[in-house]
Amino acid sequence: MANRAVCAPWVLCLGEALVDRLGPLGGDPATASLSDCDDRLGGAPANVACALARLGTPVGFLGRLGEDDIGASFNELLRDRGVDLRGVQVDTVRPSRVVLVRRDATGERVFQGFAGDQGEGFADQGLDCQQLSLSWPALASAARWLLVGTIPLATPESAETLQWAIEQVDQSDLRLALDVNWRPTFWDPAADPSAGPSPQALASMAPLLDRASLIKLAREEAIWVFNSDNPEAISKCLPTHPDVVVTDGGHPVQWCIAGHVGAMDVLAPPRVVDTTGAGDAFTAGLLHQLLALTPSGGAPLVLSAAVVEEVIRYAAACGALVCAGAGGIDPQPSAADVEHFLLQSAAMVSGLR
Repeated sequence: MANRAVCAPWVLCLGEALVDRLGPLGGDPATASLSDCDDRLGGAPANVACALARLGTPVGFLGRLGEDDIGASFNELLRDRGVDLRGVQVDTVRPSRVVLVRRDATGERVFQGFAGDQGEGFADQGLDCQQLSLSWPALASAARWLLVGTIPLATPESAETLQWAIEQVDQSDLRLALDVNWRPTFWDPAADPSAGPSPQALASMAPLLDRASLIKLAREEAIWVFNSDNPEAISKCLPTHPDVVVTDGGHPVQWCIAGHVGAMDVLAPPRVVDTTGAGDAFTAGLLHQLLALTPSGGAPLVLSAAVVEEVIRYAAACGALVCAGAGGIDPQPSAADVEHFLLQSAAMVSGLR
């Protein structure tokens, strides 16, 4: 595949790039043979970066990969997608991370542990602040959003780098988008995959929550962090009164965006192969649409309730289409794919009336 031309990024995605080792449906990836597992490039920020690039939004990825086959595969993928690579670091000691993903018979997944640690941890844990600071001025020259999650907070070195990046947001016209993406296994490999954040983890998240302009949470994350799944209540309790979106798998998505509160049934995927990366595709679709409604270098336009609902519908279409394929990146749709799916969905609804 020929390399795509890279434009100055409008979105910077900071965090982990890794391999999701998908176990056989109903099986355990820790004990299954490699031939029965499906290794897919992933990691929430990398997923969002690739999805944005597929939709046509200029984007850069800021992360750290091992000097290994996974790192080489990621560099090739990002380059082919047209993602700006100037923020990608190489770790010559620690390997790229492999996440073991258990899937039930319906494709729903649980992150249950890691593979590949040689005693020094993983490359993404070593995201280096000094290296990032050298590439930051060029990377951020045209950027409008910084997209982050909470996983870098789990390790001191990457947490320091994330905190530095947040300080740059405070000193610029960048807006912060936060996908909470709570994954207890990254904080403690022995943790129950269904456990909520500890008080220490919640305290480390507070600076991100207090600065964010947009927050996306799964319903269980909203309840863990805010004791509420009401987007309006969450927005009102934070100093920046951010836009808030709460997703809930196949149940309705709720939002408080531009002062408008609403809920909508999610769009049914053509089929469900694997739900990995659906939320990341949703986030990418949301940012892609918000950027399309934002004048270059200016504040967002005043959005009507109807426009906000269309933005959410577009994001939901992105998430639905990813469920139809394996992994979080390969099935990501183009803008044309999304528009076609939305037209099909509208025609189906109209035919049922």
